[in-house]
Amino acid sequence: MPSESKYPSIPIPTTDLWAFLFERNDRPYPDDHVIYLDPYTKRSYTYAQVKSTAIEFGKGLKGAWEWQKGDVLALYTPNSIDTPAVTWGCHWAGGILSPANPGYTVDELAFQLKDSGAKALVTQWAFIKNAHEAAKKVGMPLERVILIGDERDPDLLVKHFTSIRNIDGTVRYRRTKLKPEDDLAFLVYSSGTTGHPKGVMLTHRNIVANTMMIKAAEGGRLKAGDKLIAFLPFFHIYGLTCLIHQSIYSGIQLVVMPKFDLEDFCRFIQDLRVDFAYVVPPVVLLLGKHPAVSKYDLSSLRMMNSGAAPLTKELVEAVYDRLKIPVKQGYGLSETSPTTHTQPWDDWNTTIGSVGTLLPYQTAKYMSANEEEVPVGQVGELWIKGPNVFKGYLNNPEGTAQALTADGYFKTGDVGYQDKDGNFFITDRVKELIKYKGFQVPPAELEGLLVSHPNINDVAVIGIYDASQATEVPRAYIVPAGGFGKGEKEGREIIEWLNKKVANHKKLRGGVRFVEEIPKSVSGKILRRMLKVKAQEEEKTKAKL
Repeated sequence: MPSESKYPSIPIPTTDLWAFLFERNDRPYPDDHVIYLDPYTKRSYTYAQVKSTAIEFGKGLKGAWEWQKGDVLALYTPNSIDTPAVTWGCHWAGGILSPANPGYTVDELAFQLKDSGAKALVTQWAFIKNAHEAAKKVGMPLERVILIGDERDPDLLVKHFTSIRNIDGTVRYRRTKLKPEDDLAFLVYSSGTTGHPKGVMLTHRNIVANTMMIKAAEGGRLKAGDKLIAFLPFFHIYGLTCLIHQSIYSGIQLVVMPKFDLEDFCRFIQDLRVDFAYVVPPVVLLLGKHPAVSKYDLSSLRMMNSGAAPLTKELVEAVYDRLKIPVKQGYGLSETSPTTHTQPWDDWNTTIGSVGTLLPYQTAKYMSANEEEVPVGQVGELWIKGPNVFKGYLNNPEGTAQALTADGYFKTGDVGYQDKDGNFFITDRVKELIKYKGFQVPPAELEGLLVSHPNINDVAVIGIYDASQATEVPRAYIVPAGGFGKGEKEGREIIEWLNKKVANHKKLRGGVRFVEEIPKSVSGKILRRMLKVKAQEEEKTKAKL
């Protein structure tokens, strides 16, 4: 029997995101309540300012660029307090937002721009060179590349988003009406094992449902006026929903960091008396071990929630022993908008290792390799169903058919089990993706690049766990071409060569190992499990030395 959520299923509003956030009658805080705060500059947005800025930008999109329903606006930027207003301005005008990692190379960004069909690109001044080059590659007019943030173009050639306005005062634009179950709100990119990022189509209903699901999980403990520190990237679905949407829906003040910095993170928690933090395992590791943490008073933190990658019991206990701050764990995927499970606050220390219980509206089951449901306690692949499950992969009917069943279940590719009390555990992945600090690294993409190197005959990439960073890192096993050496110098040369071609999270932090051949099945499939065993043996040998 599939498992159902034990939470009450409060009716989901049949509205798009704009109406859900800005036309509601049950908002628990006033218009002048500060929602987004930049702790570096002290610049902020109140609820009313977010709304008015979004409307002006939405009108500007229609007036200046003749924005149409379904047009895609791409974001290529670190976290900014301007991001929410730009996001909902795009939605007001009927558009779809597609965020991209600001660490992407020109080619990686150009792929997403082309695949999504983006009509315009939002970035920050520090990233304008790559943004312009990618726009040129896909034929996007450079005047459609605009800025957010505090830094402007000194020559005033690149417009700031606040300059995209309806200058024709005679035309009164209205908000575009949308169908929440059909129309897309976001197009986020999730790498597949084929090596090509896939556009995950998330509807307005998907995000409305997931925002309500998160509210049910955290709402009893987080209320309007509480503070949440935000370093998780807004270009990732974890940050988009859990941070941007949850904060404005519940009235939680979001302390926005453009990127993670340990001392700034600790200082802001101390000085601003932050109540809650969404984190990832590498940050939990730092909080448990880094000497700098001892300089700060983090006692205002009532809870941290770790997601994006598995969290070990040792890390949870190390942080609590040192700081007396509890850490619970959650689970989700881009395709589920993202959060499907989280540990209840009171269970953080009784079910350590679990990703928690099913959130509202969720139905889940674990399936065998033969696609038969396995009983409680037995290991299988997690399948999940609910209103937060994505619509499909953009322009990829084959990938969509493989991921979604006829009766609406999403095959997560993650392996685990549930216990008799309804706690879910994730133990492994069917997919071959490597997760570096929560970011997906597709082995096939790296292999495709590496095999193009003139001195590489064959290659396989796997993820190995690096305890010092509390994350997986990519390692390449390489069959060198004849005459090419197998020493450290050659390994470094290959690493440096690849690192110039990929985003930061895809770098070969696990190093290079030279081998005589890559283990493969009869059909030619790389037997990565054999390489993982080899890697474990290497680590054991290294430890003995």
